Formats: sequence, C-alpha cells, structure tokens
Amino acid sequence: MPSRRIEKVERLIKEEISLIFLHKIQDSETGFITITKVKVSPDLKQAKIYFSVFEKEKRELIADKINNKIGFIRAELAGRIRIKFTPELKFFIDDSLDYVEKIEELIEKIHSVDGNKENN
Repeated sequence: MPSRRIEKVERLIKEEISLIFLHKIQDSETGFITITKVKVSPDLKQAKIYFSVFEKEKRELIADKINNKIGFIRAELAGRIRIKFTPELKFFIDDSLDYVEKIEELIEKIHSVDGNKENN
C-alpha cells in the first residue's frame, strides 16, 4: 500500500497535470482529455499518468501529441509543484472504460438470450 506521501504527490500531480491539459494542451484537435489516474514510484522519480479521450478514434493521435510535449508538460509541472525532483512522466491511454463497456455489452447479450429462451 502506498504511503501517505506518495498518495499526496499522486493527487497533486493529477490535479496539476489536469490543469496543464485544460489550459495549455487541449484544443479543438485533441478534444476532451481526462487524467484518470497517476501512479508514482516509491522514490518519486517516475510518474505513470493514465488518461482517457472522449473521442476514441483520436486516441493514438492524441497520445502522439502528448508524448511530443512531455518536456513541456514536465517543465510546466515543475513550476507548479514543490518537491525535490519533478518525476519523469510517462503517459498511457486508460482503456478501463472500454473494459467496463465490453462487460456491460456481454451482460446485456446474456439477458437478451435468457429473455428469448423464456419466450420460446
């Protein structure tokens, strides 16, 4: 279980990167981007940032755009938070919502098959 300090740093990074995206990165091309989770290494030197994109078909394009701006995002973050080292940032597409949607589809399919069996 992560320490309180790590959890606090994760929350802070999530909040600040969300603001950076909102004010400095997001535009009509990228659409709506949400930072869903931040995981920081125990030594606070690396941060994995998970994001979701409203328009699924733009995911790869947006991931490329974010990865091209990692230096800028890290510099912005360094100016906003007060910790000894600004962690190295790695961005990942959060596909957990896809998983939830797939499970819901399967459940609906099971219910419709069960409903059809009862009608026969």
